Amino acid sequence: MGRFSAVRALLLGAALAFLSAAPVWAGAEEMFPNAAAAYLVRIDNHEIGSHRANLRLPPASLTKIMTALLVLEHGQLQDTVTVSPRAAAETGTRLGLRAGERFRAADLLAATLLQSANDACHALAEHLADSERAFVTRMNRRAGELGLSDTHFANACGHDAPQHYSSAHDLARLAEAALAQPIFADLTARVEASITTIDGHRNFRLVNKNELVGRYPGATGVKSGYTPKAGKCLVAYARRNETAVMAVLLNAPDRWWMAVAMLDRAFAEARTLQPAAP
Repeated sequence: MGRFSAVRALLLGAALAFLSAAPVWAGAEEMFPNAAAAYLVRIDNHEIGSHRANLRLPPASLTKIMTALLVLEHGQLQDTVTVSPRAAAETGTRLGLRAGERFRAADLLAATLLQSANDACHALAEHLADSERAFVTRMNRRAGELGLSDTHFANACGHDAPQHYSSAHDLARLAEAALAQPIFADLTARVEASITTIDGHRNFRLVNKNELVGRYPGATGVKSGYTPKAGKCLVAYARRNETAVMAVLLNAPDRWWMAVAMLDRAFAEARTLQPAAP
């Protein structure tokens, strides 16, 4: 190969490597100023923009992604779960379950993910590990297995606590693991659902608290959350054709508008990467 051909081959290789890489938003912080205390955006699992993505922050009900993952990995969704007095006494967002009521685990999982019900979440944790404390130990062990080095859980539902934190980077990785579970992906894509006690005496209508689902084109998940300390949090996921975009926002005052802006920009970036038609 001559010198000119060798140089041309080198330049061609560099160009192809550049085109195959995910786009990176230059000046992302200036593009979305004050969007959130921390955020991260990915196209097809490639990070394209972030701000303090490894900062440890309270994740609010995004915690329930891990709870749901452990429930699904356990795999006994037809189990009968009896609501304990501790679960019935949960605070924050709840369905108003009563001690002694019985549900299928699958129904309580739906309530945990769509309605973000703390009483349903707590009941599942106790069912899998006899106590919430033992379940939290499992959560932290699974976080270590997933390489979530900036994550530590202190409860199953997402209440503020000194040793309860995660990061935008870790939550994106956790959400990817959960979305690989078909049941999780199906549930988080639903606008609403309904569940009933096993005896049929009470039923509950569940409405997805993720306001993007059913409103933003292609949105199929994942989870929203709020506590006074965490602020408004969101893992947003949308798919159009073969392109998947995820945005994680922690303590984002205008999370819905910012998520839409980030998703729109990411899909626009993805179109520029698609090869032109012959």
